[in-house]
Amino acid sequence: MPRPRMRICLSAALAGAGLILSGCANPSVGSDRDDPTQPVTLKFWHGWSNPAEVKAVDDSIARFEKLHPNIKVKTVNNVTDETVNQALRAGGDDAPDVVSSFTTNNVGQYCSSGMWVDLDPFMKKTGVEKAKVFPKTFLDYTSYQGKQCALPLLADAYGLYYNKDAFKEAGIERPPRTMSEFKRDAAKLTKRKADGSYERAGFMPNFRLYQNSPDRLFAQWGPTYFDKKGKAQLAKDPRTRQFLATQRGLMDAQGGYAALEKFRTTFGDEMSPQSSFMSQKAAMHMDGEWRGLMLKEGKAKFDWGTAPLPVPDDQADTYGRGYLTGTVAGIAHNSKHQNAAWELVRFLTVDTDQVVRFANAIHNVPSTFAALTSPKLDADPSFRTFIDIARNPHSQAMPPSINGGQYITAFQDFAYNAEAGKVPDLGKGLRDLDAQIDADNLQSVN
Repeated sequence: MPRPRMRICLSAALAGAGLILSGCANPSVGSDRDDPTQPVTLKFWHGWSNPAEVKAVDDSIARFEKLHPNIKVKTVNNVTDETVNQALRAGGDDAPDVVSSFTTNNVGQYCSSGMWVDLDPFMKKTGVEKAKVFPKTFLDYTSYQGKQCALPLLADAYGLYYNKDAFKEAGIERPPRTMSEFKRDAAKLTKRKADGSYERAGFMPNFRLYQNSPDRLFAQWGPTYFDKKGKAQLAKDPRTRQFLATQRGLMDAQGGYAALEKFRTTFGDEMSPQSSFMSQKAAMHMDGEWRGLMLKEGKAKFDWGTAPLPVPDDQADTYGRGYLTGTVAGIAHNSKHQNAAWELVRFLTVDTDQVVRFANAIHNVPSTFAALTSPKLDADPSFRTFIDIARNPHSQAMPPSINGGQYITAFQDFAYNAEAGKVPDLGKGLRDLDAQIDADNLQSVN
């Protein structure tokens, strides 16, 4: 006989992602809320908007409905986290049952607020052993303080795109593997016009360029943002200074921050043919696995390849690592059909054939052990680079936080000032940054 459901009151003000959940909500127990074998219609909200990606989602839903003829799914696409949060706060019949997000930084809020339900009871009930299904890094960015309120849908891995023609011209035989090689090759690949202006940069390290967020580049050092007590420790970790010094060295080797920043303003939008790598204004470029498909569809006028980003010289044995993030999926706390919703979440995230087909369709990295090694996965070598990065045990995702990754924004703002030479005392600046992060986290808890 099932135990009676207890009612709990949740009250959280989470300004970072606009999450304000108040009043009482039934916690999911994964067993007595609904019968997933009965006819039901689920609402699934997701953020994809590109026609090809929306079709891939719809094809996935069609496969699910064929396996579960009693469950119909209505999808709503191009939905932001803010819109989802508003719907979950309001509740009612129009709110989604299954939700997804491109923003792993918000998982800490979803879990701590109870807005997305804990999936562990559902996995236990249906025999899903998550540690055997998902790589640890993916589980880390879909949970918070022991609560697994999301599962990885698909992942993104970041690596290096390089212009093989430019490498050949510069006499460089292979992509750099260490930061010292990175600096040397970037300088060799940089070309200037007769008037001194840039024709091409070897690598644009500026943090404001496209995907060059400092937290993504910093992953090559394997940093630890917080100590065991949850206190920020960027000032104490020597890798923080090493990272900032290396980035500064990359800029200085190619003409300095001001010159490169001026050159950056000549680039087009990152999705356009005038983007820095596509227009051959940069010989090396950091990006995710999806860029390869865009280069092919855009018919790039040069030979290009992919590789992992370089690592610090004293961590050469970690070469192959990279920054990981991805799309996450979960079940709304106020869904009346949570067991049926779990069937959809389980299909989208655990079913190997589905995960592989979806990954191939939208050119993203799959997020299960079985899918990552599936022979049906896209065999394109440029894509396989990112599969290997995702499988590398040294690859890193950002640790979740209670306030939607507010510490990442603080770190980014600090890094912008540091690269521009506006932080005269780096030690003091990092200590102040840690204090700010700790204060922000404390305020979110209180």
